[in-house]
Amino acid sequence: MTKKASLAGIITCLLYFLSMGLFLAAKTDLSLTIWEMMTVISGPVVLIVLIALAETVATPRHYQKAMIALMSCACALTGAAHIINISVTRALIREGIHVPTYFQIGCWPSVEMAADYLAWGFFTGLAFLCVSLPFGSAEGAKQRIKLISLLCSALCITGFIGGTFIHENLWYFAPMGYGIGLLILCVLMFRSSK
Repeated sequence: MTKKASLAGIITCLLYFLSMGLFLAAKTDLSLTIWEMMTVISGPVVLIVLIALAETVATPRHYQKAMIALMSCACALTGAAHIINISVTRALIREGIHVPTYFQIGCWPSVEMAADYLAWGFFTGLAFLCVSLPFGSAEGAKQRIKLISLLCSALCITGFIGGTFIHENLWYFAPMGYGIGLLILCVLMFRSSK
């Protein structure tokens, strides 16, 4: 389970970064749809990876249950935000209907972006925190995984607070946590699994 989960995490992270790069290079409706669908798919994969990580570092059951609940909230919120954007907001825009920017992904302030920030910054950050608790209870490689998970949590929550309440560019701390940090965690978990 651990090796498969970490491999799924690595592949999903790489595909997510490729889809983001494709959109930034092409700036087409199709490339945005691919990126948004990868975002929706990434939520459940992150949940599976965090479950495997929690098992790997022997996170106590009550923290694991909290992590599952928090990451499930993240999956629901990000899924709703991106599916609404793909199926409603962008469809209306394609039909020539004016949709205010406060109902669009990629604009701030925006209802859909606030839901996405809440998902990937707040709830995912707290889910990473649950995996790392209790922090001093592991040794060696497991302690490194808990430390990186704690750092991912701090980056996600910093991105959420900074992007939501201070300046939208501070949001980019969060993707370093749930994107780059998660990729590092998956590689460590893959290397340590048998």
